Amino acid sequence: MAQFRQMQPDLRLHQPHLSTPYRVGSSSSSYKPTSRIRRLGKPYTRRRRPVLALSLCLALFVAFLLFRRHSGQGSDSDIDLEKSNQTYRLSRELRFGHGTKAGRDSRYWDRDDRRRDQDYTEEDSQKSPNLSKNIENSQNNEEGREESGLFKEDYEDGNLVPEDEYDDGLDMQDEMVMGENIHTREKEAENLNANKGLHESISNDYGGGKKGKGHEKKSGSKKKPKKHKFSSSTCEMKFLNSTGQLVEPAPNNKFSTFSLNYKEFEERLNDSAVWEPRFAGHQTLQERENSFIAQDQTINCGFVKGPNGSSTGFDISQEDLKYMRSCHIAVSSCIFGNSDRLRSPFGKTITRLSKKSVCFAMFLDEVTLQTLLSEGQLMDSMGFMGLWKVIVVKNLPFNDMRRVGKVPKFLAHRLFPSARYSIWLDSKLRLQSDPILILEYFLWRHEHEFAISNHYDRHCVWDEVAQNKKLNKYNHTVIDQQFEFYQRDGLKRFNPLDPNKLLPSYVPEGSFIVREHTPMSNLFSCLWFNEVDRFTPRDQLSFAYTYLKLRRTNPSKPFYFNMFKDCERRSIAKLFHHRAEERHSTPSESMR
Repeated sequence: MAQFRQMQPDLRLHQPHLSTPYRVGSSSSSYKPTSRIRRLGKPYTRRRRPVLALSLCLALFVAFLLFRRHSGQGSDSDIDLEKSNQTYRLSRELRFGHGTKAGRDSRYWDRDDRRRDQDYTEEDSQKSPNLSKNIENSQNNEEGREESGLFKEDYEDGNLVPEDEYDDGLDMQDEMVMGENIHTREKEAENLNANKGLHESISNDYGGGKKGKGHEKKSGSKKKPKKHKFSSSTCEMKFLNSTGQLVEPAPNNKFSTFSLNYKEFEERLNDSAVWEPRFAGHQTLQERENSFIAQDQTINCGFVKGPNGSSTGFDISQEDLKYMRSCHIAVSSCIFGNSDRLRSPFGKTITRLSKKSVCFAMFLDEVTLQTLLSEGQLMDSMGFMGLWKVIVVKNLPFNDMRRVGKVPKFLAHRLFPSARYSIWLDSKLRLQSDPILILEYFLWRHEHEFAISNHYDRHCVWDEVAQNKKLNKYNHTVIDQQFEFYQRDGLKRFNPLDPNKLLPSYVPEGSFIVREHTPMSNLFSCLWFNEVDRFTPRDQLSFAYTYLKLRRTNPSKPFYFNMFKDCERRSIAKLFHHRAEERHSTPSESMR
């Protein structure tokens, strides 16, 4: 019986066509077990496999749910999860500015302009019947200058972010900060509504600044910021292999020649009690108009002393002045208001010839110098920190640190009177290429006397004005006065399709400038500085007007100007954050 019970399942399973069962009385000795008995366990194994697979899937699903709950995602749908993943990928791609358009470089104006201009509209700029008279009576924008003095305490406390020197991906932080604050978003929406007509005209002209209705921020929404049109790519630049065979070219006879002198002193013109000497002097509108003529003349170009030779600021020691007078090629930068860290040029790319023949001058105020020393920067007995010769500036001529930075930026020919060439780079940049090779590439190779890069995104002054007002980079009223004055004097929108355009872009990325100190180059630098002094320190607003007016006033005097691609600037100088932006950065971003 035991054998029969053992065999019966096998017969029913493997021979279902047999209908006659074995008899109970069958002899056990006559039956011999076959190999089929060994397959009795296989059906159970086949049943176990799907059960194990189902159990494994269930365990993985439960583990996934627990992981989501533990990670704190808290999303109710797969759509929310995808949005968070997209935001993370965006922050990985945009290394500067945290993935938004705005900058965090002017916190004073961000606060102050919302207070000052909360009732401001575009129509306010048209209420003045005589703009030229108002500008001249303002004593070179004393209104805006007095407003600049309001935040001197912020600078002294280290809360002011001085100069962002163009967006360059760093202005992209302001929009994120604005978007996170409900009150700020409401003010932003008001500004956008006030400037609606200007934005619409920009959108329709040459395809610039295209924005839809959804661009305005609502106070209760948390919209993901749009990805800004920003490229950090570099260009291949065909530098020479070495400086060994380079010979400095002789003075170029095709460059315009005339004698340019600078006003050194200014006497009191009236008995007004409010009159006081100024670093840039008190230039009238008629003197300003005459200064654009490329001829033998004496013009205002900073460093104007008061009556009896009294100093108006930017005082430098005699020892440092002696060093600066000895320079033939100068590479200069500045840090005022403790805005940046000191970054030496990349030593491996600086040739031995440049280290011996090029002056690397870093202009600092006393507050910044003490901060650098406290952070461990070492200055030797000759006043050098690495390659940089530290030039300490006392008695700063302006309360606004952005204006102070324009002095070494534009007036290198005044600070280095014996130099034939100069290279300017903002303190947020670190030089990555050899200075002499840079001169050969941008000036000598194609016989230029001034070189600057175009902006990475914007090319029309209309766009730049709208962006500055949107981000509250300066008082809106002063910006409108400047912009309207320029339009009345002939400034037109940039037309990229114009075959006769004098510039490939009307907006520069002015953090890197290369120039030969020719009369025309020096005149342009002085004119540009005077515009920054008269109006706003946002020098990209006055660049195109100054250049075009200089060319229009002197059609017979060529100016060999090189506006190169921004990707080339990125190839020769590495961009870093300002100190304030480092404080706003997340730890993960700081490690990238």
